[in-house]
Amino acid sequence: MPITGIYGPDDFAARPESKAITSPRAAPVPGPALPTPSLEWTDEVARATAPLYERVKHVIPPIEWPLMAPTIHAINELKRARGAVILAHNYQAPEIFHCVADIGGDSLQLAVEATKVKAGTIVQCGVHFMAETSKLLNPEKTVLIPDSRAGCSLAASITGADVRLLRERFPGVPVVAYVNTSAEVKAEVDICCTSSNAVQVVESLNAPTVIFLPDRYLATYVASKTDVKIIAWKGACEVHERFKGEELRALREADPSVQIIAHPECPPDVLAEADFTGSTAHMINWVRNKRPRRLVMITECSMADNVRAELPDVEMLRPCNLCPHMKRITLANILQSLLTLGEEVTIDPALAVRARRSVERMINLKN
Repeated sequence: MPITGIYGPDDFAARPESKAITSPRAAPVPGPALPTPSLEWTDEVARATAPLYERVKHVIPPIEWPLMAPTIHAINELKRARGAVILAHNYQAPEIFHCVADIGGDSLQLAVEATKVKAGTIVQCGVHFMAETSKLLNPEKTVLIPDSRAGCSLAASITGADVRLLRERFPGVPVVAYVNTSAEVKAEVDICCTSSNAVQVVESLNAPTVIFLPDRYLATYVASKTDVKIIAWKGACEVHERFKGEELRALREADPSVQIIAHPECPPDVLAEADFTGSTAHMINWVRNKRPRRLVMITECSMADNVRAELPDVEMLRPCNLCPHMKRITLANILQSLLTLGEEVTIDPALAVRARRSVERMINLKN
């Protein structure tokens, strides 16, 4: 079913400014800073990190490893000293995802898995809304993000005030928010969703019409899979919206055997060219099961590197696009975060109660 309407900030007169709810920069350091360890390439570091290099040798040249390994070694020592767990999104670089992360996955998977660990400190290697979601589900734990400037075009495209204006325009229509939103927005909606369960969440509301925000392309994909009328928001992922269907057609013409898989945040002409469309977790599982000879993965570049590190027999072809926000997270600032216990993510407690409710409602949704 086509989207029945799409709205954005320009569609509301006298749109109020959003109030900053979460800390945009570092919160006070909760503990003493530790001294910076030696970052020299030594025989001890070489021995300790050799098993880690085996995981990434197909995507990180050997000449680069001595530059990364000392920091990787220091991070792994420090996280034990701090009693910390490191979460890394699928879009993190291989040296982070495969060599320092304790848990890897998509944003919600990371937050949910974090509730199962005993560590009192979480270092979120991802963008800011992911760290907020981890804090929502782990309110008693310290959640750190190595660089709080790691934002998201989707999360930045809508505010809590926008959601309230949508509710005024469409009274009684339930609102679904993609997890790629701020805690402020999550506090204003009925339920959250991921790209993998968006259709299920929309249909669970048993409503003829649903407001779905903020990704216009994911909303279009959902609308094509359900009879529920979808009212969408004009947000988009700056990584996925840059892909073009014509470039995929050119790739397939050059090699008809190539397989193409895409994330549903991509425009419809891109999804029309794909052999499979799914969330990051579903894309990874598809590759594990299908083991294509040559593959184009239409999403953020580092995910293709992370999959190839695990499955070196799969040849990854470009195109792919880098997320500038994800790439703000580096080995250097992960190390600094563990040394100083910064930057801590905080959420107003009253707002957190409301935002947590929409996330937990999704988690508790029966399959």
